[in-house]
Amino acid sequence: MPPPDAAEVTNRPADQSEAPLRELGFYTLAGPAASSRDLVDEVRLAEELGLGSVFISERFDKKEAAVLSGAAGAVSERMAIVTAATNHNTRHPMITAAMARTMQSLTGGRFVLGLGRGIPVIQDTYGIDRITTAQIEDFVGIMRRLFRGEAIIGHDGPAGSFPVLYLAAMDEYLPLGLVAFGPNSLALGGRCFDEVILHTFFTEETTRRCVRTVKEAAEQAGRDPDQVRVWSCFATIGDHIDEDRRLMKSVGRLATYLQGYGDLMVTTNRWDPAVLERFRSDEVVSGFLGGIDSNATTEQLEHIATLIPEEWLASSATGTAIQCAEAVRGQLAFGCDGVVMHGATPRELQPIVAAYRATV
Repeated sequence: MPPPDAAEVTNRPADQSEAPLRELGFYTLAGPAASSRDLVDEVRLAEELGLGSVFISERFDKKEAAVLSGAAGAVSERMAIVTAATNHNTRHPMITAAMARTMQSLTGGRFVLGLGRGIPVIQDTYGIDRITTAQIEDFVGIMRRLFRGEAIIGHDGPAGSFPVLYLAAMDEYLPLGLVAFGPNSLALGGRCFDEVILHTFFTEETTRRCVRTVKEAAEQAGRDPDQVRVWSCFATIGDHIDEDRRLMKSVGRLATYLQGYGDLMVTTNRWDPAVLERFRSDEVVSGFLGGIDSNATTEQLEHIATLIPEEWLASSATGTAIQCAEAVRGQLAFGCDGVVMHGATPRELQPIVAAYRATV
C-alpha cells in the first residue's frame, strides 16, 4: 500500500486510542518561549499525540526546571518528564533530591532527573564552578544512596563536603539522565546513567560513534547496554512551518551553539575548524549581543546562513511531514533508542507524528 499523501497525513486527527510512541519525545518551551504558561497546552497536546517523553531545558531566566517539571507532571498522565538538563551544582544536593522525590510522587514514577555540564561561559559569568566528570559521578552516587534510604555521614568527594545527607527511610529508584557531548561524558553515561541525551546537529557518523561509546561503556561496567537509552536530539523543521521560523530553528539555532561552544561542536563532528574561525570573525557574528536564535532578524539570519556550510545543517529532519518522519526513523537506524524532535512545538510536530504512525 502506498503511503498517504502529505495533505491526508496533516489533516488526520490525533487518536488517543493509538499506542504511545515511547521512542519519541519533544522539548517543551523550545527556544526563547514567550511565556512559561505555554508549557501547559504543549504537554497536553503532546500527550494526545502519544509522545512518550517531554524534555525540559533550563535557562537562567524564566525556564527553571523544578517549576516546569511540576507543571508538566500536573497536566500529564503517561509521559515521562525529563530535565535535560539541570546542573548538580546550582542547588544543594538535598534540594535536588527533594525535588526529584516530590516529582516521583507527583507523577507516579514518571520523572527522570537529567543532568549536564552546563555552558562554561555562563558559569564563568555568574561565578558558578565549572563541572567535571568526577563531580557528576560523585553526585550520582549521592543520589543513588539517598534514594535507597541511606544516611550519608561526612561525605567528602568531588561533588562537595556534606556533614549529613538523608532523604527518608525508603528504597526507591530514581532514573537519571545525562546530556552528553564528549567521550568522557558519553562513557560516564554508559557507566552510571539510565538515559543519555545527545546534542542537536550531530552527523550520522557522530551519532553512531556516540551510541557505540555509551553502549560499550555500559558493557564494560557490567551493565546491560540495552538498559541505557540513548536519545538522538534531532532538529525537526517541517516545511509546513513559516520560512522565517524555519530559518531561526535551523541557522539561528546552530549559530547559537557555535557562539556558546563552537569548538566542542566542531571537534565532536570532526568539522573544519577554519569554518568556525570565519564564522566567529564575521562582523555580524562578532558584534552580536545575546543568542542569535533569540535576537537575530531575518536579514541577519540570511547573512549568517552564508557562513554555515549546508552539510553542517543537514543533520536534521526537513521537508514534508513524511520526509521528516522518515528522517526521524533514520535516527533509530543509527542505533539510538529514542528521538527528541527538537526545536518544534507539539502543534508543529502534529503532522509529522501522524506521518510517522502512518508510515511504519
